[in-house]
Amino acid sequence: MTSTPGPRPEAARWTARTALTDLVGCRYPIVQTGMGYVAGARLAAATSNAGGLGIIAAATMSVEQMTDAIRSVKERTEAPFGVNIRSDAADARDRVEVMIREGVRVASFALAPKQELIARLKDAGIVTMPSVGARRHAEKVAAWGVDAVIVQGGEGGGHTGPIPTTLLLPQVVDAVDIPVVAAGGFFDGRGLVAALAYGAAGIAMGTRFLLTSDSTVGDEVKKLYLGMSETLVTTRVDGVPHRVLKTSFVESLERTRALTGLVRAVVNGARFKKISGMTWADMMREGRRMRHGRDLTWAQVLQAANTPMLLKAAMVDGRTDLGVMASGQVVSVIDDLPTCEELITRVMAEARDALSRLPGIDGARDR
Repeated sequence: MTSTPGPRPEAARWTARTALTDLVGCRYPIVQTGMGYVAGARLAAATSNAGGLGIIAAATMSVEQMTDAIRSVKERTEAPFGVNIRSDAADARDRVEVMIREGVRVASFALAPKQELIARLKDAGIVTMPSVGARRHAEKVAAWGVDAVIVQGGEGGGHTGPIPTTLLLPQVVDAVDIPVVAAGGFFDGRGLVAALAYGAAGIAMGTRFLLTSDSTVGDEVKKLYLGMSETLVTTRVDGVPHRVLKTSFVESLERTRALTGLVRAVVNGARFKKISGMTWADMMREGRRMRHGRDLTWAQVLQAANTPMLLKAAMVDGRTDLGVMASGQVVSVIDDLPTCEELITRVMAEARDALSRLPGIDGARDR
């Protein structure tokens, strides 16, 4: 009978310092992604307090709500944190000014930010870190001067592409000279070590942080996630590929005729208009920006109104029967609800253990 060797001393001394931790000032190279209606002040602060980089999902907030969320995080932690906004939003410049005024450390973007926004943020000393899903997109924003990128492979939840992380990540790492954070398919320390081996400076996790006790998502919704093993990529939410839980409601959307989907989009557009306070003229202007920036048809632009309302139905209202729940494929291997501190502590312990067990390697060394 043989005994399992414990971690080597070199691995135990690994400090987890990477280009990401140096850039943003967090203790560990772990990012919590900006998930709409999920990543509020409580989750972002808990992540940052645990040594990761928490990010407020402000794209589904008004400017006032975003400001309140930022101040709430600042009351809960002195650690660095970020804010995620839509770069194509009509009030993107106003949001950037709020981030500058409030001293936010990282500006995160779901779409490529405009060059003038990048310049304004960099002049104010704020780290810019957009999310990308293709090598060419990473090359474009790197040329514009962003400080880092989050690259999400097809395994990730929400809007996603067809290329798996294991193929996309090395492409992007080889193409740009800025820190690359890997997203899509990560949930433990082994994944962190794998990402670092590919050349990434850290990992970003969405579904794994959604399923923590610090997440404000309702208990019944979390219970549904924990019981699910399948996701699917649908275009029936907003016209572009979206990875979500495979529920009976989503399957019904897949069977919906195009005309029925457009009628639903009109209704949801009216509901979103009421909640956001936007005028129809504002929504049309934003629609034109979306259509130009993302090469969408007018039908897809109209369908985009589905996204915030269908996500809100599940994540805020708890209507899992009438809502859409974005999810990465890792949902099939998650079975608990740790605190953010417990999660990050565990991921780092697993990473050190994985490093210590690599054959032919004398363990991880301090950088």
